[in-house]
Amino acid sequence: MYFAEWLAWLAYIDPKEERDAFEKNHKKTNISIYESDEQDMLDAAKRSASSNPLSRGPVYVYNKHILEMRCGMMEDKRGLITILSTAVILYSLVNIAMALEDLTILIGLLFTYNGEPYAGTLLTGSVFLTLGVGTLWLYLKFGLRFTRFEMFTSRHLLIRFNRTTQQVYLHRPPYCGGIVTLPWYGVTSSGSDKKYAAAGGFGLPLDLIWPPSFAGALHPELIHVGKAANNFTELQSEWEFIRRFMDEGPEGLPRPSLTSHFPWPWQAFTPQFEGLTHYFRKSSRITKLGLVLISPAFLIIGTGHWLSLMLCWKPRWPRIIREAGLPGKPVPPLTTLDDYPPAIQARLRENAYLWATRPGKRPQRKKRTSTRKPKTEIATACLQNDISGETHRADGSSG
Repeated sequence: MYFAEWLAWLAYIDPKEERDAFEKNHKKTNISIYESDEQDMLDAAKRSASSNPLSRGPVYVYNKHILEMRCGMMEDKRGLITILSTAVILYSLVNIAMALEDLTILIGLLFTYNGEPYAGTLLTGSVFLTLGVGTLWLYLKFGLRFTRFEMFTSRHLLIRFNRTTQQVYLHRPPYCGGIVTLPWYGVTSSGSDKKYAAAGGFGLPLDLIWPPSFAGALHPELIHVGKAANNFTELQSEWEFIRRFMDEGPEGLPRPSLTSHFPWPWQAFTPQFEGLTHYFRKSSRITKLGLVLISPAFLIIGTGHWLSLMLCWKPRWPRIIREAGLPGKPVPPLTTLDDYPPAIQARLRENAYLWATRPGKRPQRKKRTSTRKPKTEIATACLQNDISGETHRADGSSG
C-alpha cells in the first residue's frame, strides 16, 4: 500500500554513490521542468476545472473548515503482502511451537528418565527450533520492512485540507517522509488540465504536486488522492471539489458521504474495483467470463486486505494540527529542511539538483527538416523534359 510513497522517499534521499552507480549501469533520463511550465501548472490550478464538483471519497472529516481524505497509491493492491507475511509468521510460530513441545518432552524425561530413547525427539526438536527461529530471524531482518507497508502501521495515508489556515497536511509513516505541512497556494493538480494527467485518466487517482519551491525541503511532494478514476472527467470533478472547498468554501458543494476508520469488511473488498467500472462495461464477454473464473483471487486478496486493516491502527494527527484554525490556537509552521535529521538534510541537499526548476521558458522544439539533398536546377529540368515527353507519346498513341 505504501510502496509507491516509500520508493519516492528513497529517490529523494538516495545516497549519491548509489545513484551514480545506478546511472552508470542504466540509461539516464532527465525530465526538465522550466519556470514557465511550473507557472502554467499553478495558473491552471487556480481556474475552474469542472461545473460538476464531486468527491468520490473516501472522506473521513468534512465540515466548514476541514476536508480530510484518503491518499496514497495502490490502495486496491493492498493484501498480497499481508498474506505472504502472515504465512511466514505462522510458519515460524508453528515450528517454534513444535520445538517447544519436544522440549517439554525432553524436560519430562530429565526428571523421570527410565531408559526411554530420546535421540529422535532431540533431533526433531532441534530441526523445528532451527527452522522456526531461523525463519523468524530472517523475516525480522529482511521482511518486516515490507510487511509494514500493509501491517503494524497507520491504517491509511491521510491528507487534510484546512481552509482556515490555507494549509494542507500529509499523514505518512516516517519511512515514507513523515507528517508534512504544505501551503495550499503552491499546489498543482493532474485534474486541472488534461495535459497534466495520464492518458485518459484511467485507473489512477488524482495527483497533487507541490514543486520544490513550495514544498520547502528541496524536493517535490507528490500525493495521490482518493479513489482511482475511470476517466479524466472524474479527476476533474474531484479536483474541482477540493479547489472550491479551499478557495470558496463548502457552500454549494454536494456533501460527500463520510467513511469510518473502523475496518469494516466492505472497505477491504470494494477498493479492488476502483477505476475499473469503465473497463468492465466495455470488456468483451470472454473477458468478463475470465474475470468470473479468477474471482476467487479477488476474494483472497480482499481477505488479506481486511486482515491488514485490522492489524493496523487509526492514524492520529499531532495536537497542533488537530487544533489548527481554532480561535487562539497556533498555526502549524510549514515543513522545511530543518525539520529532518542532519543525515537526511545532507542527502536532500545532495539530490536537490535533480528536482531543480530551470529558469526561463521551455525552448521551442525545432521543426524536423528533411535530410534529402535538394535537387539541382539541371536535375529538375531533366525531370520536367521526361514528363513532357511521356505525355506527348501517350497523346500520339491514343490518336
